[in-house]
Amino acid sequence: MSDYRSLALSEIEMLERNGCIADDWGSVNVAEDFNPAYIRNVAFYGEVNLGVFDEMIEVEEGFRRHSGIRNATLCDVTVGDNCLIENIGNHICRYTIGERCYISNVGVIASSDGAEYGEGTCLAVLNEAGDGNVLIYRGLTSQMAALMVASEPNPAVWHQLEQLILDEVKATRPEQGMIGYGVKIVNTREIVNVIIGDDCEISGASKLVDCTFVGCADAGVYIGNDVFCENVVAVAGASIVNGAKLDKCFVGEACHVGKGFSAENCLFFANSYMDNGEACAAFCGPFTVSHHKSTLLIGGQYSFYNAGSGTNYSNHAYKLGPIHYGVLERGSKTASSAHILMPANIGSFSMCMGKIQNHPNTIELPFSYLIASGDTTYIVPGRNIATVGTYRDINKWPKRDKRASASKKSIVNFSWLSPFTMQEVIKGKELLERLRKEQGDNVASYNYNGCLIKNKSLQKGIKFYELAIRMFMGDVVSRHGSTLPESSIGTGCWTDLSGLLAPVEIVEELCDDLGKEYFDTIVEVEDRLQAMHKAYDEYCWNWTYKVILDYLGIDMLSATDVNRIMAEADAARSEWLNAIRFDAEREFALGDVSEDEISNFLNNLE
Repeated sequence: MSDYRSLALSEIEMLERNGCIADDWGSVNVAEDFNPAYIRNVAFYGEVNLGVFDEMIEVEEGFRRHSGIRNATLCDVTVGDNCLIENIGNHICRYTIGERCYISNVGVIASSDGAEYGEGTCLAVLNEAGDGNVLIYRGLTSQMAALMVASEPNPAVWHQLEQLILDEVKATRPEQGMIGYGVKIVNTREIVNVIIGDDCEISGASKLVDCTFVGCADAGVYIGNDVFCENVVAVAGASIVNGAKLDKCFVGEACHVGKGFSAENCLFFANSYMDNGEACAAFCGPFTVSHHKSTLLIGGQYSFYNAGSGTNYSNHAYKLGPIHYGVLERGSKTASSAHILMPANIGSFSMCMGKIQNHPNTIELPFSYLIASGDTTYIVPGRNIATVGTYRDINKWPKRDKRASASKKSIVNFSWLSPFTMQEVIKGKELLERLRKEQGDNVASYNYNGCLIKNKSLQKGIKFYELAIRMFMGDVVSRHGSTLPESSIGTGCWTDLSGLLAPVEIVEELCDDLGKEYFDTIVEVEDRLQAMHKAYDEYCWNWTYKVILDYLGIDMLSATDVNRIMAEADAARSEWLNAIRFDAEREFALGDVSEDEISNFLNNLE
């Protein structure tokens, strides 16, 4: 109240001449330099605080209008300087509005006592029929969500995360609705219990209830035509447009949801793109993409994933309900009309085709094709290592990161050959060699967990995996030479926390500390995750050095060994590029690619 004063009698008289009324003019307070000339046909109820209205503001590009308030009802509202508020059909109630906002042709904007604004809502992710397992809030990252999902079987860890998040939510929750600086809200029917951060825009939305939309500099949130959102948190650079319908969802940095897409109990992180289709209980990590009307993502965890037209997942066990879920590791794809019966665990960078009914677990066979033919699922191991699609994907993802530099909260490690994928590749090579030894050299096909691998596919798979191993070792050695690792951290198994590649032991250490209530704030947990990411190169070298010693059967890496590894890596990379070139030329031969496209691709192949 110290920034405001009471209205002068002359100001009240002018306001009344301008068609304004007040339940109690003594409860209307204004800034020192307030001028009532631009306040017309406004009804005031409760405590209202008004700034100054002495400047023009931009309402459309190249179109400026004078600030002011016209044709509105305000109840317990604070309006910042130089806003333009007009044509409010019902009222604005219990809101604090920042400076230079444009609010026009809106039905109602209101908040209720005790509103939670969607933050702290608990989503049932993956297991649609289970209890909630991920709390959404404005600071949620893909790593924090992955931690909550992974820690669900460990109540002590999960409840500590829950408490830290709820503490953060409570500390940032306003006493009433908030609209930030430079917000634009037009042609929108209903906004109830919604926080709208700086530089956000809402244009033509139908109904927004119990939501939080917060951006950052140059990365506001955009809500477009015919959108319905309830219990939704959306952050920097997110857009929800064109009839999208979301209930209990988190929409992360630079994510897009539009063209009638519907989602319930879903998470979307870092550059995910959703149009036309449907999602339920889906964990969509960084760069998850679904474009098609007939596609349903349900009960699955994805990242760097592209869903083909008609992709569908079944999470039902006959009539027992939606109790099954699965994981498609980073870089996986589904072809048009693919259908996967959950549970299923698909190794990284795999392609799934047809109706896969035998609940495959191909974690030890990454970069594979899974092809269903009738009741049989065939695996073509390692094939996706040397395809045009994989080459394009690993090069395009970093270029398509649309997040503003200040908004890159979710950690995204773009490395396609990493300790995480390479541990699978090495196991895959050993697995194929073991199958060949156990089942013979001359069989037509090999049986692996109910799937078939043709003889020729197995032989090629071993070669593809060997190529990847040689390229990876050369890449890491080129950065470290024969330098001895400084520690043994990271020499065991690795995991992918939805974009963060880290040693399992470090993640387990974090979980142990959570279980012991070591952390005072959720920010401290986030800092620990960031520290893991910053140490990636160190941990990667620790892992790679040990792998090289084991793989080559040596006790210490010498300069001679380094030269050998680099030479073999160069040869492997040349062979890899030749295979991709062959794949591209084969695609050109099908007649679907122009000569200019193929020439441009081949000329830039490196």
